[in-house]
Amino acid sequence: MNALELLKTDHKTVKELFEKAEGSENKKQQLQLFEKIKTELETHTLIEETVFYPAVAKNEELKDMVLESLEEHKQVKTLLREMENLTADSEKFEPKLKVLMENVEHHAEEEEEGKMFPKIRKLMNAEALDQLGRELEAAKNKEVRKAS
Repeated sequence: MNALELLKTDHKTVKELFEKAEGSENKKQQLQLFEKIKTELETHTLIEETVFYPAVAKNEELKDMVLESLEEHKQVKTLLREMENLTADSEKFEPKLKVLMENVEHHAEEEEEGKMFPKIRKLMNAEALDQLGRELEAAKNKEVRKAS
């Protein structure tokens, strides 16, 4: 799977988890879904920051986009940390979950439909994207094994 497809699949997985959490009235289930979302986002941001962004930032045209994405990651990580310590019945849990969802959706749309992914498609050939995809997959598998 090429790098962009792998990242889009991650975005879709998280979006579906958010939709389940948002649609659930069960506080305990929301908390369980949040834990899955948190794990997915932590793995995703790690592989983007350690593999994907360094590779694409080598191209001068993409540096500013990468810096913006890193700032968006900081916001998401801050929200995740704040939410870790909340119980599902906390009055702050659902509003923070909503803000987290909005931030993540904005970030995913910005990458996929904004300028980043289309520009990367123009600047990197299929072989380079496939190689980067393999590196992302290896990093992701390593992280998932470490977490379990």
